[in-house]
Amino acid sequence: QVQLVESGGGLVQAGGSLRLSCAAIGRIFSINAMGWYRQAPGKQRELVASITSSGSTNYDDSVKGRFTLSRDNAKKTVYLQMVSLKPEDTAIYYCNFDVRDFNFVNRNYWGRGTQVTVSS
Repeated sequence: QVQLVESGGGLVQAGGSLRLSCAAIGRIFSINAMGWYRQAPGKQRELVASITSSGSTNYDDSVKGRFTLSRDNAKKTVYLQMVSLKPEDTAIYYCNFDVRDFNFVNRNYWGRGTQVTVSS
């Protein structure tokens, strides 16, 4: 069983910065993709940013130029650096890993979420 442990959320003023981390605990053969999603109150969960095993990144238009996704494969960790935060970035942020286990079965895991609140 794999668990994703998120950290780094909190309360910040508009224009401020936060760095989210998500580490996978457990045995993983390989990581296919990692990503961050967010869900604001009353809205559906949406993709914020993702990175594939080859290093290709994808960002939602609303965060391009402000958020940067990076990873440390050895630590099985993905980071989301967020700058120039806006009140509309307020949401619960969830990390997601798409992995292959030692039975060569692809599995998908979610973190429990970390709250990001941006005050105006």
